[in-house]
Amino acid sequence: MKSIAIIGGGITGVTSAYALARRGLAVTLFERHRYAAMETSFANGGQLSASNAEVWNHTATVLKGLKWMLKGDAPLLVNPRPGWHKLSWFAEFLANIPHYRRNTIETARLAVAAREHLFGWAEAERIDFDLRKQGILHIYRDRAGFEHAGEVSKLLAAGGLPRRAVTPVEMRAIEPTLAGDYFGGYYTESDATGDIHKFTVGLAAACERLGVRFVYGADVRSLHSDGECATVRRGCADGSVDEQPFDAVLVCAGVASRGFASQLGDRVNVYPVKGYSITVNLLDAASQAGAPTVSLLDDAAKLVTSRLGVDRFRVAGTAEFNGFNRDIRADRIRPLVDWVNACFPQVNTRQVVPWAGLRPMMPDMLPRVGRGRKANVFYNTGHGHLGWTLSAVTAEMVATLMQGEQRRGLVAMPA
Repeated sequence: MKSIAIIGGGITGVTSAYALARRGLAVTLFERHRYAAMETSFANGGQLSASNAEVWNHTATVLKGLKWMLKGDAPLLVNPRPGWHKLSWFAEFLANIPHYRRNTIETARLAVAAREHLFGWAEAERIDFDLRKQGILHIYRDRAGFEHAGEVSKLLAAGGLPRRAVTPVEMRAIEPTLAGDYFGGYYTESDATGDIHKFTVGLAAACERLGVRFVYGADVRSLHSDGECATVRRGCADGSVDEQPFDAVLVCAGVASRGFASQLGDRVNVYPVKGYSITVNLLDAASQAGAPTVSLLDDAAKLVTSRLGVDRFRVAGTAEFNGFNRDIRADRIRPLVDWVNACFPQVNTRQVVPWAGLRPMMPDMLPRVGRGRKANVFYNTGHGHLGWTLSAVTAEMVATLMQGEQRRGLVAMPA
């Protein structure tokens, strides 16, 4: 049986470990935190949203970004300070505008395929993660946003995802607690929400039952491969350095994937795009009754919501291009709280827990799934804002590829 090292214990690393272990492969997962899912997989928006598959490589998005650049509370914020990584990423982002249609359809197709695996795993392993299969409602305050959504719906349909336009009256029927005036909406009944952290922790426990070895608190210093043997070099608590050989290595390291890929001779141009969330603790009956149960996506504000159990309401979104900065900024959190106060005035926002995480985003908005230059190096990373949504299908994809390579003795194939 071949030995495989996975770097990263977030949603992509854990789902990959599970998919590989189910195929009978020996897996060791290295995670720098003491527990799984402590970074970008900790407190995201919670949506399993095939309906959010539209990629950002669109001229309108670029124009909005330029308009918002110097506005601290804008949904999309770019630090104007130049840097080679940022400049190269944006150059590739712009180069992918002609592929907007193709990449949106492909993302939708992957998102639809992911559901079967994720729901099946949760049921098989009895993972409670506050799953709600009540759909996602996209809300629009003006005609322009609504009409653009209609064009996006055609692309989603081409990817296998039906959704329907709804009137303001129908929107109120779908989610009666929503306040405000709206032009219309789009409702995707097949979408769902859940707590990504609870799911990942539950699946990690299932991985351990299948024999996966987890190495937590692992300070992975470097990776090396000669095509036949992959070496993981990590620092230990006592100051020593440990090196372990494996037959193959799978990089699922989120925003750290670019650095590890460089060590392995590959270019994976992941950029850290910061997103923020708040978790509103619904401590009284009025707040619990006044918070939505159907998930929402406000395209103008770039915010998503999910109801997590009885007493938690998650609101997340925004995109900040500011390097590896993980600071939680008050001027970025305030618009999320203000949005809740405006849209759900019965919800008490006295107790709100803020959070920020770095999304690993590729310039074409598609995850990097597959092999590297070396025969025994693989990647499952760069999922951007859809890591939770796409994780199960990309894990299956990379596990199927690696299982095939294991049967062939990790013989090199064309990239």
